[in-house]
Parts: sequence; C-alpha cells; structure tokens
Amino acid sequence: MHLKGKAAVVTGAGRGIGRAVALLLAEQGASVVVNDPGVGRGGEKTEERPADDVVAEIKKAGGKAVANYDSVADYLKAGLMINQCIEQFGKIDILVNVAGNLRERMIWNMSEDDFDSVVMVHLKGHWNTAHHAIKYMRQAGFGRIVNFASDAFKGSVGQCNYSASKAGIIALTRSIAKETYKNGITANAICPAADTRMTLTDTVKENRRRKFEAGLMTKEQYELTLVHRGPEYIAPMVAYLCTDQADIVNGQVFHVERGRINTYYFGEDYKFLHKGEDGMFTVDELIETVPGSLMTGIVPVAPPVKMADAVKSGDMKKAG
Repeated sequence: MHLKGKAAVVTGAGRGIGRAVALLLAEQGASVVVNDPGVGRGGEKTEERPADDVVAEIKKAGGKAVANYDSVADYLKAGLMINQCIEQFGKIDILVNVAGNLRERMIWNMSEDDFDSVVMVHLKGHWNTAHHAIKYMRQAGFGRIVNFASDAFKGSVGQCNYSASKAGIIALTRSIAKETYKNGITANAICPAADTRMTLTDTVKENRRRKFEAGLMTKEQYELTLVHRGPEYIAPMVAYLCTDQADIVNGQVFHVERGRINTYYFGEDYKFLHKGEDGMFTVDELIETVPGSLMTGIVPVAPPVKMADAVKSGDMKKAG
C-alpha cells in the first residue's frame, strides 16, 4: 500500500470520479474524508447522501473513512472539512478536489446565477479547500494536492462558465506549486475523460448518434464513443500523484482517460513580431503583418464569418 498512514480529503466523492478516487486512496492505505453534499448535476439540493454509501464501502473493505456533507463553495465549511480530517485522523496529507456542477447555456442565455454557481463550486471551491489545507501542510512539511480541471479549458460551446473555471483551476494549481514547493507540497491538475452522470447524459448520447447518422462522425469514431470509459481509469493517476515518490511532479496538468495519459505544454512564447526604434506598431502595420507572421500555421478557434454571411444568416452578432 503506497499511501499507508496518509490522511486525505476527497471532495465530490459520493459518485463518479470522486468516488473512484476515494475508494482507491483507501485501498492504498489512506484514511479518507468523503465529501459530497448530495446535490444534483446542476447543484440543486436533494435528500441523497451518497457519501455515506462510499464510507460504508471503504469500511467494509477494511479501510478508514468518514463522511462530510458540506459544500466546497462555502469558505467556512471548507475549513471545517479540513479540520474534520485533522480531528479524525490527526493530520491532512492529501487533498483531491473533484466536486463540481454544470449549468450549460450559451452565453447570451446564461444567467448571472448560472455563471456564479459554477465558478463558486469549481474555482472558488478549489481555492477554499486548498487555502485551509495548505496552512496545515506547510507546518507538516508535506502535502499532495490534486485539482480537477478539464479539456474545456480550451473553450467549450455552452459552457463558458465551466471553461473559465477550469482554466482558472489550472492557473491556481500552477501558482500553488510555485508558492508551496519549499514546504514539501506538490499541486497538480487532472483533465479527465470519463463516463459519469456529469458527462454522459442522454442528450450527449443522442447528439453523438445524430452526428454519426449525418456523416459528421465515422463509424470507427462513433464506436469509440460506445467503449466504456469509467471513472476507475482516472483514479490510479490521482493516487500516484499523492505518493511520496511523485515529489518530482509539480505544477503539471495531465489528460487522463482509459488507456491514455498525456501532458500539455503551457506558458512558452511561440511566435514573435519585433520592431526597433520606439517599438510601437501602428494599426496599419498590424493589419499588414499579423496574418503572415503571428497567425501562420495557427488553427483558429472558430472560422471567421464575413459580415455578408452574418447578415444573410440573420445573426449580426456573428460579424462581431
């Protein structure tokens, strides 16, 4: 057991990826605070207590676990969550932030509450728990923090709140790594791809089928979407990042799914425009030079839409 004697908090651990992580950390010897408020996919309150089921499963297998039902979005309750780990198990060595919600709408249909709710649970929630946990980890001279981002950090249609939060989590993780490495703490992020209630809805399944039938997806591509990608495939990488042996891995972001793990390349300058004299470019110069220099070989996030096309489609906003 690689985590024997360690104490961990796993948020959003009642279902899906969080549950798989909590079970594996316990199997590897860690004592676990299983946090889950039992809310629905969009953060709506329910009477469910999935954290209790996971705790029972861990105990049945011979492990140690306690349940926590608080929301990571609440600063004070996040602190109490960390304190619970210390009171129950004597310390906190590991924090895994999985808790999340989804409120999917196009930006013009998205309410302020839709945006705030997702940012509060994801980005603020990650900060809340990390902020409290790191105070103890610094004193102990050891800590492992694994945050959950998403490939949506690249931008995702109908999920600007979620995408912005996940991009922020990556920056938060890298900042924590730079601030705390001298205290024996590492912080890394996971961008998972797994079939859970958050990702594999009936709508998603139907959209995939329609794309295949419309010829927008090959048979091979469509059949790949039918292959089970359970959350259990994410947990081993998380457990590894929590081990003593993973001290060489810090401030990194990993995409993890069934049979595949990859890293990303962040933060390096790519292409340049240089100008002598006073160094100030004119607008005319940029119109002339940017397409053939900075944008050479760059794949646009979305194709350009000409004014005439936008007018013809009846959507003037596309011409923005």
